[in-house]
Amino acid sequence: MRLATGAASLLPEPEAYEQRALGFWLYLMSDAIIFALLFATYLVMVDNTAGGPGGQSLFHLAHTFGETLLLLTSSLTFGLASLALDAGSRSKVIAWLAVTFLFGLGFLAMELFEFRDMLAVGAGPQRSGFLSAFFTLVGTHGLHVSAGLLFILVMICQVAVKGLAAPVASRLLRLGFFWHFLDIVWIGIFSVVYLPALL
Repeated sequence: MRLATGAASLLPEPEAYEQRALGFWLYLMSDAIIFALLFATYLVMVDNTAGGPGGQSLFHLAHTFGETLLLLTSSLTFGLASLALDAGSRSKVIAWLAVTFLFGLGFLAMELFEFRDMLAVGAGPQRSGFLSAFFTLVGTHGLHVSAGLLFILVMICQVAVKGLAAPVASRLLRLGFFWHFLDIVWIGIFSVVYLPALL
């Protein structure tokens, strides 16, 4: 393992970036498979409420719409950070990443409030197969958002200290793909989990 890492570090920069990009895409594909399996599990378990509450009584359209609006807006602001990166404006990159962080943090807070309210009425993951599948799917997405927020903070610090050098720009590009991927997964959650229960 050390030899491989050392050999990779001796590669010319473009080839090293290509290797990192390939590793990132492999990670993203494996993540997509994990979410596909969680979606499949949820669809199998959605009617297994064991006499407990279902989505119709637990989900609220206004709350879910608010979460969706925050996350999709954060995707827009990340896009603006990418445009600032192309323009070479360090201050704008930092500003838009900070705004993206705040929108993502707001989304995560709303998700935690939803979990808290469900737990308060006894609708925890141990209550039924439906709730186990719901908490696993939505909670896994929330953990990914948390990781993305941490990554955004790291990138803000790197841009502030190192500027928009090629390694920083490369990391920022991969973070953008990851963040937009989380938006796509959330659209799937909204369409498969929330919307059928709210209609």
